[in-house]
Amino acid sequence: MDHNGQIPGPGARSVGKPRARPLSPHMQIWRWTITMAASITHRATGIALAGGTLFLVWWLIAAASGPEAYAVFARVAGNPVGQVILFGLVWSLAFHLLNGIRHLAWDIGYGFKMSTSRLTAALVYVFSLLLAAGTFAIGLMVRAGLGL
Repeated sequence: MDHNGQIPGPGARSVGKPRARPLSPHMQIWRWTITMAASITHRATGIALAGGTLFLVWWLIAAASGPEAYAVFARVAGNPVGQVILFGLVWSLAFHLLNGIRHLAWDIGYGFKMSTSRLTAALVYVFSLLLAAGTFAIGLMVRAGLGL
């Protein structure tokens, strides 16, 4: 109760002191961190994978529909824009997988120290790029007839 015997309600001020309230930060003062970027990238790769499923469905339908339909898909997937899209899908899958493993570690209680969190976020970026590049390189080698 305050000095008048009233119970203060929301937003009530104590006598003589302004009440400290949190301020909402403006977007221009946010300092980007790798953990923030990993969180946003995880969401974006999830969306990319959902969209990439359409590419996968097109491939399956084209393969089932015969040589003419498959030739159209192969022409699109084989041009430079198609290759960039395919690499993006492979990287999205690698990133989402590795960051999902990172989240599973959090679920069992590991990796919450800020230094560990930053390190694992950086490692997810590095290893997802290496995994995607390696997978893509193997695919290009097999396509060129070089084998493994």
